[in-house]
Amino acid sequence: MLDLDNLALFRTIDPDNMLGHISGFPQQCRDAWESAQRITLPDRYRQARSIVVLGLGGSAIGGDLVRTLVQEECPLPIMIHRDYSLPAFVGPETLVIASSYSGSTEETLITAQAALGVGASLIAITTGGELAKWAEKNKLSLIRFSYASQPRAAIGYSFSLVLGILYRLGWIADKTPDMREAIAVVESWQAEIRETVPAARNEAKQIAQWLWGCIPVIYGAGHLSEVARRWKGQFNENAKAWASFEQMPELNHNAVLGYKSPKILQEKMRVIMLRSSLDHPRNERRFQVTEEILRQQGIPYRVVQARGQSRLAHLLSTVHLGDYVSYYLAMLYETDPTPVGDIIYLKERLAE
Repeated sequence: MLDLDNLALFRTIDPDNMLGHISGFPQQCRDAWESAQRITLPDRYRQARSIVVLGLGGSAIGGDLVRTLVQEECPLPIMIHRDYSLPAFVGPETLVIASSYSGSTEETLITAQAALGVGASLIAITTGGELAKWAEKNKLSLIRFSYASQPRAAIGYSFSLVLGILYRLGWIADKTPDMREAIAVVESWQAEIRETVPAARNEAKQIAQWLWGCIPVIYGAGHLSEVARRWKGQFNENAKAWASFEQMPELNHNAVLGYKSPKILQEKMRVIMLRSSLDHPRNERRFQVTEEILRQQGIPYRVVQARGQSRLAHLLSTVHLGDYVSYYLAMLYETDPTPVGDIIYLKERLAE
């Protein structure tokens, strides 16, 4: 197993400096939230009765995180849509947010055009590309940002800008105090898990070592349910590794029955439970009982406790830990975390 305290190897394996994007996450959130405060939108958008966020991959996860963060506060239903066909309910009373880092995501472009055709209000979030050109041509609300990275590494923007839209339209309270606290919590935790901290006292490195050669399954509930999805995606894209995620309480109605077979996988499974002191009390109890079942079945598991006071701090802190864990796992597999070769191959084949 590679020595995670040998930083010279990091530079060899990670020539495009994904580590720099991960360590820059707190500043990215700060910059993105400042940009969100300057968003101006037509007053008519306030008349919407539903919200649909169009996106895939790193451009969609921001919407997922926002939805779980504010779903008990925002009076409008929020749907994250990852497909080519637009849901039939979308129409003049729907606010559609088309999120595409590159501006070239074909599913997002197709559904955004369909949304315009049925009279929905549209906002485009992108760094440029065809989505920006199309939005400008049709005189739509366009929120452009500049941050050079892989889409998944721009999570501070895809999250904060969607959150800012909801605030600017009056559907949620100002999150500035929570954002300040969250960033401070993230920076504090980063000081404990950054690459210069030895594995002997670095939680992120220890989790990566524990996962090496195994299949991670991440559990989350409530405002951390989509953080579990984020961890799964980061293991896939950064470490180029298998991973899965489940959400509480649903996993207690099916997943707990799958621990027994096939036996050959039991020793290779690793369950990570993302826990929050703000979890619903019944979900807290469900996590406790699920731990009992995992112990009975001999499935290794680990509990990660979110930090901070607010839901936003809990959400961003666990996102940040997961990003570091996925990076260190990539190093253990001696895998460059930046390239997405098979995704590029898929796009090239689809374009033929």
